[in-house]
Amino acid sequence: MKLAVVGLGLIGGSMAKDLRRTKFATEIIGVDNNPENAQIALKLGIADRIESLDKAVKEADIVIVAVPVDMIVQLLPYILDHISASTTVIDVGSTKREIAEAVKNHPLRGNFVPTHPMSGTENSGPMAAVEHLFDDKICIICDQGKCRPQHLALVEKMYQSLGMPTAYMTSDEQDHTTAFISHLPHATSFALANAVLAVEDRNIIFDLASAGFQSTVRLAKSSPQMWAPIFWQNRDYIYEALEVYVRHLEEFKESLKNNNYERLSELIVNANKIRGVLNGGNSSLTKNEETIIKLYTK
Repeated sequence: MKLAVVGLGLIGGSMAKDLRRTKFATEIIGVDNNPENAQIALKLGIADRIESLDKAVKEADIVIVAVPVDMIVQLLPYILDHISASTTVIDVGSTKREIAEAVKNHPLRGNFVPTHPMSGTENSGPMAAVEHLFDDKICIICDQGKCRPQHLALVEKMYQSLGMPTAYMTSDEQDHTTAFISHLPHATSFALANAVLAVEDRNIIFDLASAGFQSTVRLAKSSPQMWAPIFWQNRDYIYEALEVYVRHLEEFKESLKNNNYERLSELIVNANKIRGVLNGGNSSLTKNEETIIKLYTK
């Protein structure tokens, strides 16, 4: 199977490494608009060769589009214009509605399978690519009814080779769910980092920072080139998630302001119920939502 990987950073590079390791891919053609990153990916063995976008997509059996979501919206129609009728195309972006909208009327829409492999780190670029990044993590496949069966089956087989169970959602359901379990944690981590950076004696804070702080603020190191477009494309659902989050922060704040220890304790006890969601499920969530939360928080 000949793959073209467009975008040789953390996700694209890690997928290339694992698809080579599992022998799903027989050849990997790399495409990257950053010549330095392209050469690093070549030296690291992420790609067998580097080609132009036009040449790569014409030769590939599968095209993996692993660039920031604003660029996916621009590139995807062009890629579908230049593939053969038998080529399968996927994207790996964290948002889906705007991407799906961009190609909804394309003659080869059925060749495109929108996916979101829910794994990653705060690092970026080809040096960040690692094997086994996707082991036991979930992949969301969106709008599967709009995909031609042979292309959907091939993509399911590809993710199976990566060791990823799959969940199926509409693009709208995907964006709404990930706004809470993926995008909100990033937004709160960015906000926490900004809050601490605004404190005058922040150096003392950093000197005393515990593992809890380190893990909470880790996501604030994530690439702005990737995350700003995600926030923008999913801004309505992220706004909703932030409204809910701020309301709960206000409850903690009010319990402290009013010297209400009992209410503070109630809030913490209620938050502990998340153990039940992660360990045993919760009937208020859909099966897909339970699966995603459990696997995404492993």
